[in-house]
Amino acid sequence: MAERYSSFTPGGTGWFFQRLTAAFLVVVLAFHFFLLHFVNHAYEVTFLGTQARMENVGYLLTMVLFLVTAAFHGVNGVYNALVNQGLKGTQKKIVLAVLTLAGVALVAQGTYVALVMGGMI
Repeated sequence: MAERYSSFTPGGTGWFFQRLTAAFLVVVLAFHFFLLHFVNHAYEVTFLGTQARMENVGYLLTMVLFLVTAAFHGVNGVYNALVNQGLKGTQKKIVLAVLTLAGVALVAQGTYVALVMGGMI
């Protein structure tokens, strides 16, 4: 089935950001798994269990950036998949609105939890 939506057309802006967010997510997850499994497993588990990591502003910003990137990547991917299945007109607008609201809600919830855990709220 040929794609109907230009976001995944090679060279398009949506195509570029979809690939960029995928690469970012893979690098962050790879770094996490490298630390977790190969460096010092006991230290990583202890580190993950401490409150101190959430008080680090750099960690907090990285976590929020990860949340925003994952939300964009997921919303854009699901939207494009549904559009490629034949959504048109009003349905397309409704689906985009619902997915965008869900993405914003997830980022807001994740940011709130991170701020509470870090003692910043």
